[in-house]
Amino acid sequence: MKIEHIALWTTKLEELKDFYTTYFAATAGEKYHNPTKQFTSYFLTFDSGARLEIMARPEVEQHPGDAYRKGLIHWAMSVGSKEKVDQLTEQLRKDGFEIIGEPRTTGDGYYESVVADPDGNLVEITT
Repeated sequence: MKIEHIALWTTKLEELKDFYTTYFAATAGEKYHNPTKQFTSYFLTFDSGARLEIMARPEVEQHPGDAYRKGLIHWAMSVGSKEKVDQLTEQLRKDGFEIIGEPRTTGDGYYESVVADPDGNLVEITT
């Protein structure tokens, strides 16, 4: 078995799509829009085949990020090397994104940093 995709509600659909296509090399599928439900979404596909569905509806409220809330806390994106973790972290910082965790080696052996996406979702950038 494998996870087919993960889905997120957003109030910033285009901004979130641009974030993942620009910084994590996702490919965005066609925008889907259901006018009856006022629902709009994109499926973003990563090189590994993993997919992220980002979805918007008018009634979705912006949810402030809280690292200790129940539910999904973060996901990790592997970029292949320590150098690439460092480079991407610095590019994201330069572009104004909040770096939640500076690059470091964790106790369980990961080299990672953590960035907040435009909605405040936490993304670990790992080797």
